Amino acid sequence: MSASYRVVIPARMASRRLPGKPLVNIAGKPLIQHVYEGALQAAAASVVIATDDAQVRKMCEAFGADVVMTSALHASGSDRIAECATLKGWPDDTTIVNLQGDEPLMPPQCLDQVATLLASDPAAQLASLYWPLTSTQEILDPNIVKVVTALDGVAIFFSRSVIPFPRDCADLQAALDNGCAWKRHIGLYAWRLSALQMFSRQQPAPLEQVEKLEQLRVLEHGGRIIMAQACRYIPAGVDTPEDLERLRDILR
Repeated sequence: MSASYRVVIPARMASRRLPGKPLVNIAGKPLIQHVYEGALQAAAASVVIATDDAQVRKMCEAFGADVVMTSALHASGSDRIAECATLKGWPDDTTIVNLQGDEPLMPPQCLDQVATLLASDPAAQLASLYWPLTSTQEILDPNIVKVVTALDGVAIFFSRSVIPFPRDCADLQAALDNGCAWKRHIGLYAWRLSALQMFSRQQPAPLEQVEKLEQLRVLEHGGRIIMAQACRYIPAGVDTPEDLERLRDILR
């Protein structure tokens, strides 16, 4: 089963840990161009960059991208994508894949996968992916978001904490060895546009504010998020100067 969908890449210059991130040079191209060209390898009907910065727009237009200027007041990439969809005039039943502007190594197969996953569940507002965690260091890391799912793949909760928590086994490595599974949530989303527009009109919910995870707003309002293991390993994105140097080494 395949699904028709569009990719939107939100890009902002005001990153706290890596200012000007979309335009940093990597192997002769700006970061945002690497992300855009990777997305073109997927089966999406179109790929659009949504930004609030004139420098980003000028650069993206120079390498031939479709760029939409959006408000600088958006609190999240999801809100920026919702405005982009409105400006484009896309119908409410459009499927939009939110590809972060700092994910240059995202496998295009995963873009197709998450869109198809959403199409497979008409009751879901949102689809996303996960990857198994295999080290205690990753499980304990609050910068790595964990997700627990029901037997049918629907998300139950997301947290920066250790979930599930092995009550009868203080040794996480022993729990891993005994088959306990932890899942790293991957921030790649496929939205039904009607659900995204509703999401952008809602106020941040209490759990979302505590964890600083916007997907919790969907769950707190009774929404359904369908999850699956990614069909390809997805390397970490670029959040810090150290990540940037790691990526430069890879692309060399």
